[in-house]
Parts: sequence; structure tokens; C-alpha cells
Amino acid sequence: MSVTPPPYRVLFVGAGNIARAVHMPAFLEHPSDFTVVGAVDSDPGAARSFAADFSLPHHSTDLAAALREARPDLVVIASPPVAHRRQAVAALEAGAWVWCEKPPALSLAEYDAMTAAEGAGGPYAPIVFQHRFGSGAEHAKALITSGELGAPLVAHCQTTWYRDDSYYAVPWRGKWATEGAGPAMGLGIHQIDLLLELLGDWAEIRAMAGRLARDTETDDVTTATVRFASGALATVVNSALSPRQVSHLRIDLRDATIELNHLYGYGNGDWTYTPAPGVDPARTAAWSTPAQDVPSSHAAQLRSLLADMRAGRRPRASAGDGRRSLELITAMYKAALTGLPVLAGEIVPGDPFYTALHGSVPGWAPEESGR
Repeated sequence: MSVTPPPYRVLFVGAGNIARAVHMPAFLEHPSDFTVVGAVDSDPGAARSFAADFSLPHHSTDLAAALREARPDLVVIASPPVAHRRQAVAALEAGAWVWCEKPPALSLAEYDAMTAAEGAGGPYAPIVFQHRFGSGAEHAKALITSGELGAPLVAHCQTTWYRDDSYYAVPWRGKWATEGAGPAMGLGIHQIDLLLELLGDWAEIRAMAGRLARDTETDDVTTATVRFASGALATVVNSALSPRQVSHLRIDLRDATIELNHLYGYGNGDWTYTPAPGVDPARTAAWSTPAQDVPSSHAAQLRSLLADMRAGRRPRASAGDGRRSLELITAMYKAALTGLPVLAGEIVPGDPFYTALHGSVPGWAPEESGR
């Protein structure tokens, strides 16, 4: 007779809006699989009210104490990015799995320190990259990987959102030391991760960055051109200045164009497939979206993570798989701030961009920017 395993104990670190509005609803869909047992926040009032609102037995401002008292199996990190490395390492060393919000860390050095704290067979620390997990993305990836649409040739990845001055009035935003970088890091990383999920390894990048309208230490716009290992070329645009907001992904392959238009999440209806002239209509019928419509969401990724925890296997979006979008973004800043092309794998320990995305470049590094 099979025995139902007990629910995993979950500790939230960061009790702000994303924990309330996004993470908690996802866990509440799985009452027999997860029990949220506590909340940690640097603001004692936030931790206390979160615990009270969701009837949690533990709340604290002290992560180490919470790890001892709550004994979580999974720690959800939804705090500002400056704290991610320290909190992830503490949770992993306590034996808990980690599910960490984007951006995963402030630098490749911090991310590598996080993954170094994983065990050989777990615990693991996947990153929240929920756009990979919708049925639309899974379907597109299967078609591209199978070669059904032909070789990828041209792509465009666009995150053009709008964030006003009040958004950057939050003390940790717009600063290298606490946010890591500008909109490529804080806004566009999800769409960049999806681009890499669909097109695979990249080979070379050239880029530009600007401070055009917001009083930030970091940038407010980046643009880049990327050459993929397949030979495909892509443009990547990230903006915090765009009144008509859109997240747009377009991939032109030999036999079809795939397009995705959404803002903060998509369903099957947000994907379109346009066949190249002369393509047999009998083929295109198989390109229609899947019968099941699974929106991109934290809930979709959580279902995948739950299966991995039960199986004891490494989850998607962890280790090198979770690192690749951060590596591309780091290379984007190195290319933009130095004016030189950057190759994949080039940024290693000893490179100034490995430890900070401003790379200590005069005019961009905090001590030189005057901001």
C-alpha cells in the first residue's frame, strides 16, 4: 500500500507584495504537498502581519533562527536581490531547497557562491523563471528542437516597460550595489531567459546602455545584438521608459515565424505561427497551440519543482541552466560599457565584470558616476 508523503515545510523570506500576491496563491493550490510554516522579513511588522494574515506559526527578522525553529524543506526567497546570495547559502547549508526570485544574484560571483552551497544530490536552488513553464513555451521549444520549423535565423527579444521616478525612489532600486544593474536585470531577465530556452547557447554579444530619463546610478535602457551558437542573430531591447508596455519575442526560422506578445504573463492565445510562403498547409496544422492551455506562472513552475523534489532530482532553472541568462546580461553590460564584443564564457574570476556588472568602468562605477 502506498503511503502519502507528508507535505513539505515552506519558509518565506521576504513578506512583500510578490510573496502575498504571487507566491502564496501558488502554494495554496497544493495544501497536501506544501505547508507554509513561517515568514522572515527585515521589517518585523511585515513578517508579523504576513504570518497573521495566513495563520503561520512562525515569523522573524532572523533567518538563522527561523531556519532552526521552522525546519523548512523549501525556502522561498522573495527579498530584494542584494540579500539573495546570503539567504540562499544559509538555507542550503541548513539542508533546505531554495526557490529564489529573479534576479538570482547581483553578479556571476554571487551566483556561483550560491550554487557552490548546493549538495551533490541536493538541496538545489532553482531560480523563478516561470515563463519557461507555460504550455506555449513548451510547445514552441518542442517544435524548434525537433527541427520541424527549420533552422532559427533571426530573433527579437523586447521588454519595453514603464517605470516612473517613484519606482526608483525605493532605496535599493537603480543602484549597482543593491539591484545589480538596470532594466535588463530587473525587468527583462524573464524574456531573455525565455529567448535562451528556445534558441540555446549564445556565442557573441555587442551592446549599448544609456541613462536617458531616470535619475539612476545604473542604466535605464540597454540594446544588444547577439550571435547564437547556431548562427542565428538576435536583437535584445530592455527599457524602463516605454509608455506602451509590451513583452515581445519573435523568432524567424526557415519555415515559420513564431511571435509572442504579452506583458507579465502569457497563455496559448498570445502565441502566433506564420508559415513561410510555400510551406505545405498539412504541416502548419500541427503547429497550432496545444490543447491544454497552461499560462506562464509561478504555479506552473511550482508544479514542476514539486515533481523534482519528490524525485530528488535537479530542477530546471538551477545551476548552469539558471545561470545562463545572468551570464548573457553580464556580457551585455561588459559589451555596452567597454564598447567591445564579448564572447560566451569570457567572464571568469579575475574579470572585473564577474563581481559587479559595472566592471569598475569610469562613469558607470558608483564611485565614478556621481549619482
